Amino acid sequence: MSTRVLIDHRKGGASKSRHPEKAHRPDNPIARKPEWIRVKAPSHPIYHETRKLMRDNRLVTVCEEAACPNIGECWSQRHATMMIMGEICTRACSFCNVTTGLPHALDDDEPQRVAEAVAKLGLRHVVITSVDRDDLADGGAMHFARVISAIRATSPETTIEILTPDFLRKNKALEVVVEAKPDVFNHNLETVPRLYPTIRPGARYYQSLRLLDRVKQLDPSIFTKSGLMLGLGEEKMEMAQVMDDLRIADVDFITMGQYLQPTVKHAAVARFVTPVEFEEYGTMARVKGFLQVSSSPLTRSSYHADADFAELREARAARLKGAL
Repeated sequence: MSTRVLIDHRKGGASKSRHPEKAHRPDNPIARKPEWIRVKAPSHPIYHETRKLMRDNRLVTVCEEAACPNIGECWSQRHATMMIMGEICTRACSFCNVTTGLPHALDDDEPQRVAEAVAKLGLRHVVITSVDRDDLADGGAMHFARVISAIRATSPETTIEILTPDFLRKNKALEVVVEAKPDVFNHNLETVPRLYPTIRPGARYYQSLRLLDRVKQLDPSIFTKSGLMLGLGEEKMEMAQVMDDLRIADVDFITMGQYLQPTVKHAAVARFVTPVEFEEYGTMARVKGFLQVSSSPLTRSSYHADADFAELREARAARLKGAL
């Protein structure tokens, strides 16, 4: 069985404003989704079993925090993704549905609890992500390393994919995470550089790019991965340039999916990119040399991550064989 779990520790009542930092922004009406983007409400019995398991183990998921449209499908297959270091983020990106504020102290028991959950579920591949923790001296790098180490100790056959923050102005933080040797290092660029000031104001495009490049310099054996949201106003030539930038950084895997607006206070959807256009972007990425490409309206960073990892390893092996 393969399961992707994201740990969340959501607390507090529903009456509390989820995005107080966005309250002053003008409303952006939420556009009606086209037919190709709609999904059915979850109803499968295993979905409810997975949900109960998360609650019983005090786990909160990014699937819920990010309002992922694939939650019904994934949870019905016992797939989820682990979110460590709490559910409160120190950043306030205009696309993101995760709560912004002052995070709680790190839970020293969390690495072991994550490892126990992975072992209990018998996962072949696990995805671990986190909120941004700019409040921590190392951005949470050592906590990532401790989680990876705990999983290795209890489930040595499980492959580990991490989706990290950018560790902006956190000296030597990246080295700590890479030394823990995850199988896949994912960091999402999210959008084209022109849109960073409005979409990802707390981040820097070239810092994110350098992060991915540095991973390969430190350990070429680690697969690198990055994701982009479409429909925010990006142009085709800008997308092509971002792909080129990622390939110069030797990134192996690119994911591209449709941005969906969480609330009226979030960035508006500029347009819904058609499935045909996603196929064209996917073709463009393959031509540029990515080992693995996932491009569709409902693609998300962790969507089908276990199957994608198996294909990624096969693609690298085939490329290395062809180079001999």
